[in-house]
Amino acid sequence: MTGVRLLTVPTTGPDDTDALDTLSGNGYSADDVLAVVGKTEGNGCVNDFSRTLAAAAWEPRIGPDAVTVFSGGTEGVLAPHVNLLIADDTHDPRHDRGLVAAVGETPVIPPEDLGRVGQMEAVRDTVAKLVVDLGISADDVHLVLVKCPLLTSTDITGLRDRGIEPASGDTYESMARSRAASSLGIALSLGEIDEDTARAALAGQRTAWSNRASASSGAELNTCHVLVLGVSTEASNPLRALHTEMADAYDLAALQKAADVVAQDGGRIRQLFVKAESDPSGTIRGLRHTMLTDSDINATRHARAAVGALTAAVKGDGAVYVSGGAEHQGRPGGGSVTVVYEVGPGPTAPSNRGADQ
Repeated sequence: MTGVRLLTVPTTGPDDTDALDTLSGNGYSADDVLAVVGKTEGNGCVNDFSRTLAAAAWEPRIGPDAVTVFSGGTEGVLAPHVNLLIADDTHDPRHDRGLVAAVGETPVIPPEDLGRVGQMEAVRDTVAKLVVDLGISADDVHLVLVKCPLLTSTDITGLRDRGIEPASGDTYESMARSRAASSLGIALSLGEIDEDTARAALAGQRTAWSNRASASSGAELNTCHVLVLGVSTEASNPLRALHTEMADAYDLAALQKAADVVAQDGGRIRQLFVKAESDPSGTIRGLRHTMLTDSDINATRHARAAVGALTAAVKGDGAVYVSGGAEHQGRPGGGSVTVVYEVGPGPTAPSNRGADQ
């Protein structure tokens, strides 16, 4: 079990590590960092090297067991920033529970496994281990955040030279396949779906999802970085979490309902982790949208901008983690939502289940 604190710090560029000064100013060192989760101002697509730059800047400065998760794309009102998850097991007697986190990494995902059962099972097994390490149940988990690889042109050529057809021959589509396999691995590990359902979903069915899964693809790694956030009665700190989902890109009500739960607990929102996607049906509430047919701007960029505005309005600023591409991360056209919030001391424990429960 590892209790955590959260620091959210704006950045001036992908290679900005000044958050380390904020860290030391709060009495912590780089060795205390479990994870760096950031939004960078790239395009969020295959050739988004802002993620690579951010990882190259941060990884030498934090411990070898820490993980980085950088999601490209700060379209619209989204603000580039980093979230530092900091290990802190300080016992605060005013709280009878608290936020806990564990991080890990899958083995290298071979290109032939990307987007397929091999990747799904690697994520499933890593998540399961981390939940056990935390000493909590699957019901106490509110977010599993995964950074997963994609297929490069070299990967695709190499597979075909070996007589193996990749999960996708398109590098951009491989991002979606990788996110899908990772998300289904999360859902399997948390007991939200069974093996047969997961395999059917991996084959293309969109009837299975997890509203606690958040997956982002990139070319800057060949393993899956995994962060699990939950709430434990073995920890005692002021941070809490809840999870829910948006039904579609208009679903401000879901975010407001989550904010109401936080307010009822006497808390304040510290961060929102939200997935967004352009509805694959081509319509939202009966009206046609053009996000999927825009040749100038990728659909994931449209989705981030739209959902980012709603999310920023609820938090009150643009330093929110909104990630595009929500395959099996919430229902189709919607997206998973996790809210991390802070409460004051009190004699009773607030609810830590999903906002929709």
